[in-house]
Amino acid sequence: MPSEKTPSYHPVHLRIADLADADKPREKALELGIRSLTDAELLAILIGMGVPGKSVLELSREILAAASNSLPELASWSIRDLARRFHGIGTAKAVTIAAALELGGRRSDAGQQKETVIRSSADVYGLMRRKIEDCSTEEFWIVALNQRNKVISCERISMGGVASTLVDVKVVARKAIEHLASAIILVHNHPSGNMKPSAQDDSLTRKIKEGVALLDIRVTDHIIIGPTSYYSYADQGRL
Repeated sequence: MPSEKTPSYHPVHLRIADLADADKPREKALELGIRSLTDAELLAILIGMGVPGKSVLELSREILAAASNSLPELASWSIRDLARRFHGIGTAKAVTIAAALELGGRRSDAGQQKETVIRSSADVYGLMRRKIEDCSTEEFWIVALNQRNKVISCERISMGGVASTLVDVKVVARKAIEHLASAIILVHNHPSGNMKPSAQDDSLTRKIKEGVALLDIRVTDHIIIGPTSYYSYADQGRL
């Protein structure tokens, strides 16, 4: 007698289209609007497909749970971490998720920046912390202000290594002029968490302050941002 063949098993990747109508986030978005979707449903649209035995919505909920259901925490993960931690999330999907979170963050920043008037170092910290507090390498930014201390622009000047970044005073001056700034605030991060300014920080602050003063532009503060706190040159009477 011919032997019976064992049926071959083909893994089934559950796509959004395979879900029950009530669980289809795209259809829900079209009918009720994108704001009606939960975080898991929005994430499911980005991922697009689940893994064998796990729907795309279940995968989305698993990812959010691992991030304590916190979008800021999820946004702080690197692309490599996201791709490595979850089966079914390769590099391409991890990049898509990271890009969507960054775009949402920039939208929030743009709305905040448009109306921000700087009255204290805490205002600068609130404006800039999302941009650089989670960075694993140093970044140097300037915040350009008009005569009323209203924010005109936040500009990244340079990116560097874990312990330092090179900053060209001429580039800082050019950016300030481009935005017709009356004053600028210098901002950079210390990924190590040590908020104490280095001798290099002191020297750079002095050079930029002296350089832009020739253009009648003031440096009103230099903020160093760490993972949980910040240091202000102005608050310490060092400008």
